[in-house]
Amino acid sequence: MPFSTYLPEQMGSAKLTPAGPFVAGSYAELTLTYVAGTFGIDDTGMVKISWRTTSDMSKPQFDKPQAANFTTVEASNGARLEVWFDRLNVRPFANTLLIRVGRGYLRAGDTLTVRLGDRRKGSPGFRLQTNAEANVELRTSVDAFAAYEFCELPVQPAFDLIPGLAVSWKAILPSLAVVGEPFRLGIVAEDKWGNPTPDADQSFDLVSSHGLQGMPAGIVIKKGDVPCAIENLVAGTEGDVDLRLMAGGEELARANPLRVVQHTTLRRYWGDLHGQSGETIGMGTADAYFRYARDAAFVDIVGHQGNDFQITDAFWNELNRLTAGFDVPGRFVCLPGYEWSGNTGMGGDRNVFYRREGSPIRRSSHILVQGQTSTDAVYTADALFRELEGTDTVVIAHVGGRYADLKYAHDGRLERAVEVHSTWGTFEWLLHDAFEKGYRVGVVCHSDDHKGRPGATRPGASSFGAIGGLTCYFMPELTRDALFEALRRRRHYGTTGVRIFMDLHASFDLPVTGFSEDPQLGPAGEFAVQQAVMGDIIRPGRVPMHLAAEVIGTAPIERVDVLHGSFLAETFRPFGASDLGRRVRLLWQGAEYRGRGRETLWEGRLTVTGNRIARFAPVNFLNPERVVRETAPGSALAWSSVTTGNLAGIDLWLDEADSGSLDIETNVVSGMVDMDALADRTVAFEGGGLGRQLSIYRLPEADFSRRVTLDHKVSFAGGRDMPIYLRVTQADGHQAWSSPIYLIE
Repeated sequence: MPFSTYLPEQMGSAKLTPAGPFVAGSYAELTLTYVAGTFGIDDTGMVKISWRTTSDMSKPQFDKPQAANFTTVEASNGARLEVWFDRLNVRPFANTLLIRVGRGYLRAGDTLTVRLGDRRKGSPGFRLQTNAEANVELRTSVDAFAAYEFCELPVQPAFDLIPGLAVSWKAILPSLAVVGEPFRLGIVAEDKWGNPTPDADQSFDLVSSHGLQGMPAGIVIKKGDVPCAIENLVAGTEGDVDLRLMAGGEELARANPLRVVQHTTLRRYWGDLHGQSGETIGMGTADAYFRYARDAAFVDIVGHQGNDFQITDAFWNELNRLTAGFDVPGRFVCLPGYEWSGNTGMGGDRNVFYRREGSPIRRSSHILVQGQTSTDAVYTADALFRELEGTDTVVIAHVGGRYADLKYAHDGRLERAVEVHSTWGTFEWLLHDAFEKGYRVGVVCHSDDHKGRPGATRPGASSFGAIGGLTCYFMPELTRDALFEALRRRRHYGTTGVRIFMDLHASFDLPVTGFSEDPQLGPAGEFAVQQAVMGDIIRPGRVPMHLAAEVIGTAPIERVDVLHGSFLAETFRPFGASDLGRRVRLLWQGAEYRGRGRETLWEGRLTVTGNRIARFAPVNFLNPERVVRETAPGSALAWSSVTTGNLAGIDLWLDEADSGSLDIETNVVSGMVDMDALADRTVAFEGGGLGRQLSIYRLPEADFSRRVTLDHKVSFAGGRDMPIYLRVTQADGHQAWSSPIYLIE
């Protein structure tokens, strides 16, 4: 067992003051007083104080009394103590303050006083976890006998973290509505760390480009009112809706694009199928997790994906009870499932989804649930696929702690999609791995949430480096059956967390062959077609394909790339070379490698010579503690930023477009650019690792269009599959990827 169960009631007690609650992400002084129990603590015995593995609560430091997170520990009897911090405890409480009693011992009743954020010498305090959570434990365990056998205290010190003041707003609409049918507008206030907060007081004017029945001219939000929804809005005519929340002439939120149509066979539903709660390695309860997705994130579809080796039979039964209860056809789809969490060398992480409750869980191991399971483990991904053969199951490959190795194992009858983005980062390389092996998969993006915020995950200040993703599913109705059909036919596209509108279809001048199923998986119906949509598999012969697409962004669109497999075939922009001017973008992107430690820290500085920075703005800086600093007025900046396959940068507005030079130094790669030679080119410096790159290029000085339409002709010469897909990049750093249309021999 991970911990001893020997007489826990005699191992002492721990009390935390003040008791809280505290504002998430705030600074506080936490004093934990441990009172030794019956046995005291022997010489070289220890106390561990641990918090959750995925918490971004600060690391204690012990040698800078005036700096943040200064931590002290004192023994009431003067015993000498060794104190350090490490990620040295059993999952899911890895973050650990370790206290060893040395040159002395504790008797019953002696105390250890632990001050996290000791303010007595000027420290601002200890920066708390940035996501709101009830009952944040400082799990305390004791090695009273110096045997390195730790026993957890029966009552654990804990506190609540609540959201802070509202600093931003979200307005959430469906992406598609039908004339005459009701829909809703969701309104969410968020604090600076992205927590939905009721601590908001604001009046809005609701301004829409499209007449909407049932929409008030304004709305007054009082403390406790949000998140909220305005139900039963109705559009009387077709068109695109641009809706804004305005206050005093200032835009506080702009809703995602909504298209109203007269009729449709496929609707658009947004989902986040991938995340987990505190019963495994996440936070909060599974019940709260599902409620958050439905009531705060306003997604239509959600799944729960706990690590299998932490799911007991009892919790598996509870998850099945919850998914059955939350699933309401036509209103909210909730899927049962789990994350098969095999070691990377045995195939890596897979998301397993069942259409119905009551299916067995096939774990990758029983390492943390020994004696609490009734099914045998399946240690490898190929063994998992054999166990699932013939079942009503969909599997998705993803990249998390253990990345999915498609070259090791894949079964296209089950594994229908790859997840190219989550809060762990961006992994387009996983899609390219599938292409290399000739697999025909769709593209999804989900959150892999560990913070109790499915559908609206923010990275906080930890190793998570991206906003969680979302996927738009094309379905005739909001049901599990329709979702399974969409996944099996690759009818979906993914984004980095925003609700971009994407429409893609293809046409052929002559009839070509379409398929009811991937023909390489077995018998498949064939039929003549002259049209294709996202996810289709087409045998075109020598008939060219005409690809047409429309993208409406949630911010100005920088580029839409058309890719043939991993090859960039053509790029479309809503501006031309003549629109470029004094705005220069410096962009960095990439990761260290494929595994857990993929985050790249970019410590950089730039200097402008022979010109002047009139103003600057960060791009996709997601952690409020990492900012761009002006180190010399008008001429020099410095920054600290993290990428994990995704991108970040800085926009500069210079006094003159073509004068001077830009000198950039980072810990990864450095370079210099003459502004008069930049013109409409992109200058790139390769940084090694996994796609690490530093790029410099111009953009239009003012915001540009949120809409791009394109036409692209594809000629297929036969041979290997040609997957055709879109990659969208917005000016704010958000991206989207379509599932491919596969052209096959």
